[in-house]
Parts: sequence; C-alpha cells; structure tokens
Amino acid sequence: MALTHLLYLHGFRSSPQSTKARQVAARVRERHPEVVWWCPQLPPSPRAAMAMVMGGIAGWPRDSMAVIGSSLGGFYATCVAQATGCRAVLLNPAIDPARDLARHIGEQTAWHDPGQHFFFAPEYVEELRRLETGPLIRPADFFAVVAKGDEVLDWREMTARYAGARIKLLEGGDHALSDFDAHIDEVFDFIGAGTPG
Repeated sequence: MALTHLLYLHGFRSSPQSTKARQVAARVRERHPEVVWWCPQLPPSPRAAMAMVMGGIAGWPRDSMAVIGSSLGGFYATCVAQATGCRAVLLNPAIDPARDLARHIGEQTAWHDPGQHFFFAPEYVEELRRLETGPLIRPADFFAVVAKGDEVLDWREMTARYAGARIKLLEGGDHALSDFDAHIDEVFDFIGAGTPG
C-alpha cells in the first residue's frame, strides 16, 4: 500500500526544527508532495502529547499511514503503531523513558532554541509509565535504526525491545543519527514511499 499520510514525532527537548524532522519534511515536499505530512510540536506532558497526536490522526487511513519517531518520539511512535496497526520507523527509540527521564524533572530548555523553557513535572513520569504498550503486536510493521554509538540510550535495550522487527544496527553513529541522510532511502522504502521510477 502506497503511503498517503506521514507523522513525525520528535524527541525530548526537541522540535519540528530537528535536523531529521527537516530532512524527512524535505523528502516529502520534493518527492512525495501528495503525502499528508504532520510534525507537531509535542507538549511536555506525555498524556497531552499522545492525546494531541491520536486526535490529529483520528481520520487518517490506517493501512496507508506511517509514523517516524526519534528518541522519546520513537516511544510515542510505538504507542501510535500499536494502537493503529500502521507502519513505524524508530530512530534510536527511547525504551524506558519513565526510568530515564525521572532525573530530568524540573526546568528544561529547548534544544533548538535555548531561549525556550518548559517544565518537566514529576507526574509526567507516571504518564509515561501508563503509555507503555508491552510486546510488539505486529513486529513486521516496525523498523528500528539503532546506533551502537548512541551516547544517551543503550543499543542492547533498543534491539531487545524491537526483537522480531527489522533492525538496522549501526556500528558507530550517535544519538542524533548525524548520518541520517545515509538511511533515509531505507526509511522511505519501508513505509511504502520508495523513490519513484
């Protein structure tokens, strides 16, 4: 089924201005202008973020939509895919954000605009815990790009979480997947939007 709708979910402290989000947006604009593209700025509250996302895609066709998520956005993308049955690409996805973000409670700055501040409240940790979805319902619908060189997340946890899914394990790399342009063709092939012709 050809892709008709694409959702991109950014990571913690990130935004639609992230390098990867902009690369995906450019690819959609240049090669797949017919695809509905949405990359929302997610609120700090995980419950509010998921409510916003699920509301925004409520009318999307499940068999021709896909979601791409990076880091915390990969955790959210997994929630979306488990709930909708759509295809999902995870870029160095967060596996246990409730555990990992518990130490980030308090005032935070936005990665792409240090002048922007937000507060990560203690109750957000429990909201993350409530979003955990258990084992993958349809592993074949997931593609994880995982860098062994990720300085934030453990690649072993990421590959274990997506056991049975397609996994591209990079020997080096970093959390930001600075070489994402080397993998974007595979990402688009997986979600049903390969290069025309």
